[in-house]
Amino acid sequence: MTAVTNESNEKYRGPAGDLADPSATVLSGRSLIKTFGKVIGLDGVDIDLFPGEVLAVIGDNGAGKSTLVKALTGAITPDSGQVFLDGHEVHFKTPQDARSAGIETVYQTLAVAPALDISANMFLGRERRRPGVLGSVFRMMDKKGMREDAGKSMANLGIATVQNMGQAVETLSGGQRQAVAVARAATFATKFVVLDEPTAALGVKETGQVLNLIQQIKAKGLPVILISHNMPNVFEVADRIHIARLGGCAGVITPKSHTPTEAVAIMTGATTLQRG
Repeated sequence: MTAVTNESNEKYRGPAGDLADPSATVLSGRSLIKTFGKVIGLDGVDIDLFPGEVLAVIGDNGAGKSTLVKALTGAITPDSGQVFLDGHEVHFKTPQDARSAGIETVYQTLAVAPALDISANMFLGRERRRPGVLGSVFRMMDKKGMREDAGKSMANLGIATVQNMGQAVETLSGGQRQAVAVARAATFATKFVVLDEPTAALGVKETGQVLNLIQQIKAKGLPVILISHNMPNVFEVADRIHIARLGGCAGVITPKSHTPTEAVAIMTGATTLQRG
């Protein structure tokens, strides 16, 4: 079995190989364990997300990618371990707890309401009332204001394929629906955005648009956690790559330190990653 030196971790680890100080990260997970009966979902996983980076999480089916992200964002509760946000330990019990803390997640299922228009989807669960008596007494929604702000959010992310914020989401293409979900996350996130397989069901052109959105989110200063099976996509946009394997972490690499072929080898266990 071939050993590969993990030079990429030196920037984020001390000389003794210790993990990064959580106070220097946006998010850190330490010794996260989660079991489902006799099935091990997470086996003592450590993970760090640094300011302004795109961190890809890759791994085979059942490697623990989704379980890890769910444990970090309140969808499930770890059996043990710690999660730190900006250096402070947090205990998210629900996804709403994570959203309230400034974390937005776009799941593979998108969670959009097809019958509603784009602006209504953008502000779903965060609807605004009209100012004054119309809002406080008559409880009227500020549809005009929400459409204007939805349009601004789309424009700020460089989304040019969607112009009419009053258009029903069910009339949009797959890539456009993904753009709406990503734009919603980028609009309301203050800490970081999680994207779960955002290009899984998209064509080449639409995939390119989503990858551009990821770069735009990063340009706004928001870190991104990207879960993906697509190695070319990962190596195009990621700054670092967390490799999940058998519920644990097989190592952390970068597109500069390793090739996609080496990443797949580490992911499948054909190669062992070692810190030098």
